[in-house]
Amino acid sequence: MSDYQNKNLQSDAPKTIDDLLEIMAALRAPVTGCPWDLEQNFQTIAPYTIEEAYEVADAIARDDLVDLNEELGDLLLQVVYHAQMAEEVGAFDFSDVVTGISRKMVRRHPHVFGDEDARAAVDGKGLWERVKAEERRDKKRLKGAKSPCDGLASARLLDDVPLALPALTRALKLQDKAAKVGFDWPSLAPVLDKVREEFTELEDAIASTSADAIEDELGDVLFVLANIARHARVDPEAALRRTNEKFVRRWQRIEELLAADERKTEDCGLEELDRLWNVAKREERTEPIHDIAKSQDD
Repeated sequence: MSDYQNKNLQSDAPKTIDDLLEIMAALRAPVTGCPWDLEQNFQTIAPYTIEEAYEVADAIARDDLVDLNEELGDLLLQVVYHAQMAEEVGAFDFSDVVTGISRKMVRRHPHVFGDEDARAAVDGKGLWERVKAEERRDKKRLKGAKSPCDGLASARLLDDVPLALPALTRALKLQDKAAKVGFDWPSLAPVLDKVREEFTELEDAIASTSADAIEDELGDVLFVLANIARHARVDPEAALRRTNEKFVRRWQRIEELLAADERKTEDCGLEELDRLWNVAKREERTEPIHDIAKSQDD
């Protein structure tokens, strides 16, 4: 029996990060580990890491602290998982991850962790981005120049916006980067004009029936909509998640209304479903009950 089993980690006693690290090591142990876990690598686990981050965001959006507790544990497991795989190839371990982020937080907050003179001298506004920029320059210097073009590449503004971000979030960050050097609309009004222009181009692309043109112009529309969100100081991902939830909520209300009459959605045509959709909308807007009943009788 392994040390992991001897420790009886299945007990109800509180666990520590060391317990979690040992569990992960046991899952990845050759011969005695979990066959599925042993087959995984950074690439196969990365989608789960992204999914768990979204689960955390979802629990927060629902204001469900019980679920948030569980989802944070799932996200922590992802960090432990990647650290274990890195340790196996001699790259780094969990301690290195903790040390790195701890040093970074102290380095980026001299107005909190510095001595009295440093705290008095530092203007906190914009400090985080300035320190990040210095860190990026230092990192590139440490990596060393690999070609004559490296000097140009190191100065490229948008290089550090991760490709793996959700598309709307990445659009927001790309626009924000460009805006910091002056490439931005002066107000929201011209952005709204740009939306109208892009919609016209999308209509033309749809009329052309060219799939490539439609995809290109639809992307332009979504990109400028993200720009509206940025100017309005709204997270477009959060806005779309909110609308998704609204759609689910109203659709489920349609199903409830139909179930009361022992019917299903597939029994209805578009006109009936649209009428019930409007009923669900009115209920959400807390209209008087008699108005809702009237709409059902129409």
